[in-house]
Amino acid sequence: MKKQFLLLSLTVISVTGWSQNTATFGVRAGLSSASIRGDAVNNLDNLLSFTTGMVTTHNRTGFFAGAYANIPLGTGLSFEPALYYAQKGYELRGELGIKGTEFLGAKANAKLQSDYIDMPLLLKADLGSGFQVFAGPQFSYLASSKLKTSAGVLGFNVFNNTMDATDQFNKWDMGVTGGVAYQFKNGVNVMASYDYGLSKIDANQNINGYNNAIKVGLGFRF
Repeated sequence: MKKQFLLLSLTVISVTGWSQNTATFGVRAGLSSASIRGDAVNNLDNLLSFTTGMVTTHNRTGFFAGAYANIPLGTGLSFEPALYYAQKGYELRGELGIKGTEFLGAKANAKLQSDYIDMPLLLKADLGSGFQVFAGPQFSYLASSKLKTSAGVLGFNVFNNTMDATDQFNKWDMGVTGGVAYQFKNGVNVMASYDYGLSKIDANQNINGYNNAIKVGLGFRF
């Protein structure tokens, strides 16, 4: 995967350099709602020896930001490589299931906070009047991953721990992404996309866990 990522990076740089006279560049940032589908919930649940009983999952709300290049390929079509810093992960919330202590309101939380460098390689189609659709592969590099666990009773935090979990996950991830966008004449653009992971995120390839994310962003084309 590392060699493929480097090859794609060189290809993008070469194409961008060859198309300097027609390519445009921009920056983009926005909010993301990330989750993990598959057996990752069970994997995290096993890490929390104090979590018994009902466990619910929640998306991690984060942000993404970076830059992109748009290279025209022909009438209404363009190639758009980008490089983003993106926050991913998800959250577990559960009751501490200790018999006889239900009145204490004991709760436990676990948050997986993973930070990636995303490189989407998009084919974008202009539908006219500023409306656009896009899709393509996305390659990601895991910069860091932290598992934050906490427990509380009667509204007081009695346990709080942060563990570096980077080694538990693959450094390289691959998926597909697609969405819609609108380009204003003044250079401002808005977009919404869905990332669908295809590679197992578990370093040992034993857990069927895959990254998913919804992104909504605001950009500016120079």
